[in-house]
Amino acid sequence: MHTYKNEAENSGVSAYEIGTDFIIIEFEDTNRYLYTYQSTGKEHIEQMKILAITGQGLATYINQHVREHYAEKLT
Repeated sequence: MHTYKNEAENSGVSAYEIGTDFIIIEFEDTNRYLYTYQSTGKEHIEQMKILAITGQGLATYINQHVREHYAEKLT
């Protein structure tokens, strides 16, 4: 997992992992969620990857566009 830069300093996201067709998001409460092309859509996953790498806007994007469309809650 990579630490999320959190440029705005108010994000609920703490870390992420990027794969070819997925992204795993870890929130500050340590809950981790797998978002895939199949569950969320390719366009959303690709945008989430960009936001994760730049460290800006990922939590907002998740809340506005893909909140409950994760493939799996990981433990």
